[in-house]
Amino acid sequence: MNKILLTGAAGFIGMKTAQQLLEKDHEVVGIDNLNDYYDLQLKKRRLSILKNYQNFSFQHLDIEKLEDLKNLFNTFKFTAVINLAARAGVRYSMENPFVYVTTNVLGNTNLLELSKRHNVSKFILASTSSLYAGQQMPFPETLAVNTPISPYAATKKGAEMMCYAYNYLYNLNITVLRFFTVYGPLGRPDMSIFRFMKLIDEGKPIEVFGDGNQKRDFTYIDDIVEGIVSALKPLDFQIINLGGNKSVKLNYVIELIEKNLGKKAEIIHKDFHKADMKATWADISKARQMLNWQPQISIEQGIEKTACWWKENRDWLKNITI
Repeated sequence: MNKILLTGAAGFIGMKTAQQLLEKDHEVVGIDNLNDYYDLQLKKRRLSILKNYQNFSFQHLDIEKLEDLKNLFNTFKFTAVINLAARAGVRYSMENPFVYVTTNVLGNTNLLELSKRHNVSKFILASTSSLYAGQQMPFPETLAVNTPISPYAATKKGAEMMCYAYNYLYNLNITVLRFFTVYGPLGRPDMSIFRFMKLIDEGKPIEVFGDGNQKRDFTYIDDIVEGIVSALKPLDFQIINLGGNKSVKLNYVIELIEKNLGKKAEIIHKDFHKADMKATWADISKARQMLNWQPQISIEQGIEKTACWWKENRDWLKNITI
């Protein structure tokens, strides 16, 4: 049984990853700063699920606070660190870039330094497909990705580079996972699928930036979690894409939501946002080869599963602020 530090434990991907690890009998210490970037009701609900596991413990802690992290590492002997804590959201990073630097770069560096000092055998960083802006699809990990178009993407690039430096200098075993548009039950309310599902279900208009023909490689949460857990093995330093292996138009996703909810969307079109990407599509060859991983849930299946969860939880979801 491994003792794993999981940051961002109250987050969408963090909670689901913790649950998978706990069910595999690992001991998980989860930390989260419980910031109010989106509705805290969701974060508290996720934590309430995790607290049912005897092999889970939680501490309200911020990865930006080095002294607090020092105490944590002195208390527990971690075999692995999975850093899923991050300031997310491309557009908000333009409003407040400073918190993206302090969390995504400084916070990650704090974790790397303490992992080095305490001889942690594995470090995983969650990164993003936002780094591939302007590149030719599908995106292989070999692309230079030196042209980030948002502070969010730039800080994730900085975090990746610090990981490379710590591997090179100190032989810290690090895997960087670049996620592609993750969705599913208990997801983030600032993401399109959650927002669209809530608004369509409540008979309210949705906003689409552009004509809706922009494309995303949507990846179902269960597939992402399988990839994270698979990456716990020794791989030296690697950057690996985890994506749905298909680029899907936003208009098609809206049609799937309409079909599964049995309701029609009222769409308000707005100008395409400068910091948004026109399309994403992961080359997952490396994940297949190194992790024996590939996505199992199609966009059609994933939207159906998410809509079923939505309909079963309408009573409390109606109170979630988006």
